[in-house]
Amino acid sequence: MPYPEGFGYFEGYLSPIEQAALLSALRDVLAEAPPFVPTMPKTGKPMSVVMSNCGPLGWVTDKERGYRYQAAHPVTGRPWPAMPPALLAIWADLAGFAHPPEACLINIYAGKAKMGQHVDRDEKDFSAPVLSVSLGDDAVFAIGGTARTDPRQRVTLRSGDVMLLSGKSRLAYHGIDRVLRGTSNLLAEGGRINLTLRRVTKGG
Repeated sequence: MPYPEGFGYFEGYLSPIEQAALLSALRDVLAEAPPFVPTMPKTGKPMSVVMSNCGPLGWVTDKERGYRYQAAHPVTGRPWPAMPPALLAIWADLAGFAHPPEACLINIYAGKAKMGQHVDRDEKDFSAPVLSVSLGDDAVFAIGGTARTDPRQRVTLRSGDVMLLSGKSRLAYHGIDRVLRGTSNLLAEGGRINLTLRRVTKGG
């Protein structure tokens, strides 16, 4: 079964040296914008990943106000750090979109963390793609169609892989079924980091 139209998979896009350099830049970002535990709207149930953001906007969620983008860290109240130039370069190379990303979600998978099937629809411009970069342990990624019940395809994302959701796949259901622990030695603490670049507003 073919992948949904507009799904791009760039296996081994980042070399080991480039992965290490990007991870170093992320450590600086996380020192300024420490990871926090996002919680589900209405129930307040904590998600299994911890996260942070960089760029002009960051994605957050909590019981009181739900899913949204905002310009400040929900715990520290400080603006998000700038996006590392390496991430902007990947977007410029692969996204095929005229404007730069405005948010980079930093999802940190430790232990048995996973990400349920969902659609990224909190943005105002669905013509912009969603681009993600994998660092650390392998992860089993599942992508279906625009209906939750559509059949799913699975691909194992490895450290240095880049994935693009554009066109018809932009609003496809997708998620991380599981992380395969111990498959990478990039992160000294183990686990996986996923970086998701998004354009939030319309136009320039």
